[in-house]
Amino acid sequence: MGDSEPRGGTGPLRTYPTLPVWVVEDHHDVLPFIYRAIGSKHLPASNISFIHLDSHPDLLIPVNLPADTVFDKETLFSEVSIENWIMPAVYAGHFSQVIWLHPSWAQQIEQGTHHFLVGKDTSTTTIRLTSTESYFLSDGLYVPADQLENKKPLHLSVHLVNPTKTSDNWEGSRALSSAKRLKLSDDTADAAVASSSKDTDVPLLGSLDTPPEGLEQSNPAPETAGDFQGPSASCSFGNHTCRTTELIKDVLQALQKDAAYVLDVDLDFFSVKNPFKEMYTQEEYKLLQELYNFKKPNSNASEEDLLDCVENRVHQLEDLEAVFADLCDDDSDEILERWALNPGMAPLIPLIHSLKNRLLTPNYELVHQAGLTCDYSEIPHHVSTEEEIEDLVQSVQHLLRNLPKPTLVTIARSSLDDYCPTDQVELIQEKVLNCLRSVYGTLDVHLEYLEDFTPDGEECSSTG
Repeated sequence: MGDSEPRGGTGPLRTYPTLPVWVVEDHHDVLPFIYRAIGSKHLPASNISFIHLDSHPDLLIPVNLPADTVFDKETLFSEVSIENWIMPAVYAGHFSQVIWLHPSWAQQIEQGTHHFLVGKDTSTTTIRLTSTESYFLSDGLYVPADQLENKKPLHLSVHLVNPTKTSDNWEGSRALSSAKRLKLSDDTADAAVASSSKDTDVPLLGSLDTPPEGLEQSNPAPETAGDFQGPSASCSFGNHTCRTTELIKDVLQALQKDAAYVLDVDLDFFSVKNPFKEMYTQEEYKLLQELYNFKKPNSNASEEDLLDCVENRVHQLEDLEAVFADLCDDDSDEILERWALNPGMAPLIPLIHSLKNRLLTPNYELVHQAGLTCDYSEIPHHVSTEEEIEDLVQSVQHLLRNLPKPTLVTIARSSLDDYCPTDQVELIQEKVLNCLRSVYGTLDVHLEYLEDFTPDGEECSSTG
């Protein structure tokens, strides 16, 4: 077992003999395995980079969670959920870089690089941050920097992953005479991309991975950490390849040199549903959007405007939570009409009447949870064809071939809550695991969703 000196660490990191892959059902259940790798010194305690492929950012914060809970991992694991499990690890000092790679139908956070602080709100002792992105404002998470203590800087990079048309790439690659591998040593990602884009002997990125049926291919040896391909793409064959090259360049620049990183994949990255659209009628969903509507502040909003925006949003959400808590106890017309008199609450009456006409006993807690997804944009809904899934898998494979090897891989199925379509999840999981094997060779796969097992967060033993 080899050792390597972690950047910013106090001693050498341990190395897994075989790349571990932890597969869970609910996405927040990957967090104990990451903490376990930290405890066993396979990951450093700080300065970890996190590559996150998902149709959802998962970057919210448990609104009322005391900040100090992050230092009691067992309590933390029990308090986080699928949408809010990453930021507590940022505040705990473990993640310093998050790279959210998303498909075209997921647009919750603006593309590019975002630098902001995550810290403890001195007035509420909860975790808050300084980003003014609507994604965070709509959950009431913004505070000014001078209101935070124990501040941790976060570099958040957001990038679109375009699907790869395998047949198109194969035709383009046949026009090229040979392949040339690029090693990325101390050169910058810019230099590597510039070199590859000028070299006519370099094929389209990953174009030889999947030749058309009937043509043979030789499988390249899996890459190891510190021995990986630089961006081997050219812009000679159209915009897709240029975009792919730019994506690799951007991700390489975002990854801190020599920093350990976790590769995290939600299977709903490849095909995703908005389950609430199947629970409620089109008219009910529209009424929910009216009730929970969030008005974005102007792009040139002052700090006072931002604070007003957050205060108004927090009050709005608290009122709506109180409404549906009341309705759980008594959904009579008298209670309903009293609440509907409040500003913005008029849609309550037609919404509740519709639900009561359709359902014997509406689940008002679930209605509120659905409403929380209706703010400035809808959550993504795109059920992919098998061809679309394969094209995205190819793009991910091409990307991973040009990145360093991760320390570990975490995978969330997200099927029981219907975000990843249940009739597609097994197919997608098989394709993703095959993609990882193609890039990294033998894997140590743990199908945790099949086990009644809770990791202890201290030591990790490989079963491969």
